[in-house]
Amino acid sequence: MSRPHKIAILSFAHYHANFWAEQFAREPDIALACIWDDDPERGREAAGRFATRYEPDLDAALASCEAVAICSETSRHAELAIRAARADRAILCEKPLATNLADADAILAALRETGTLFMQSFPKRLDPASQALREAVASGQLGRIHLVRIRHGHHYGLDEAFRRNWYADPVLGGGGALIDEGVHGADLLCWLFGLPESVVATTSSVLPGLAVEDGATALFTYADGMTAELTASIAFVAADTSIEIYGTGGTMLLSAVDLASRDITHGGFLRSFIAGEERQWQVHNLVPRFKQGEFHHQNAAAFARCLREGIAPPATAEDGRRALRLIISAYEAARTGRRQLIADHEKD
Repeated sequence: MSRPHKIAILSFAHYHANFWAEQFAREPDIALACIWDDDPERGREAAGRFATRYEPDLDAALASCEAVAICSETSRHAELAIRAARADRAILCEKPLATNLADADAILAALRETGTLFMQSFPKRLDPASQALREAVASGQLGRIHLVRIRHGHHYGLDEAFRRNWYADPVLGGGGALIDEGVHGADLLCWLFGLPESVVATTSSVLPGLAVEDGATALFTYADGMTAELTASIAFVAADTSIEIYGTGGTMLLSAVDLASRDITHGGFLRSFIAGEERQWQVHNLVPRFKQGEFHHQNAAAFARCLREGIAPPATAEDGRRALRLIISAYEAARTGRRQLIADHEKD
């Protein structure tokens, strides 16, 4: 029998750690070495649920494994990723990469020095619905794309427990809806269409008592004239169509790929209209992974494949920085009321 790849989960601050731990337990040749957490009570509780040990010492946790899964507060990603890279431990890191570009660049520098495997958690890339969109765009069947709209969010901002958690702390999370939810859409834009040139944006603070924005809309402009609208919120009580792509040859609409729409949209998830065909929507026989369930488990499954097979990750640290660049630029555009350039200043 082959020796199992041992993974340590670094922090259960983010609830996605639960999904990752569940998936690692199912994966062949994968073993959960330990759980480290700077909150001992949280770490011990998680270790008990997942039948592993709690390790309070980070160096000891790193010594016990060959890979780590980082699910801490976003502000701690850089510290933990750099420590793991210098210990030559493969890394799966929750999104976003960091709360600022300086920390993102520090992570990339450590990875370049060590050659460490790093996978950024961007689960939309692993959803067959997203892959269908990418294939349609690449095939040219939609013609020249001129408008894209991405809406992504949930209603947890209306829940008092969420509002008291670190997700609503501007220091620990780096911001609110835009960085936590909008980063999914930012990566999807880059994955489908590459890097935009510039952005204008606005944020909203409708919910009382929050120290971060509860909603945001950013308009990205591409060199070829395409406009991409990204809207994120933590106050969507309900929604439906999540992604819209409009081209000179057709349109594609995708539903049920965020929490605001998943539970109340029950069919016809992906629809397309192609010019020249009969004037009606074609409904594709496809159910998004987010609708099927275990959406966030797919990150852990993909990371396990990288370890077992030595393959490249579906999303890299560079991808994480690129999406963060879009979000940081949008924040600056909203703060100043001025269009911000992206591509001209992007190091990648």
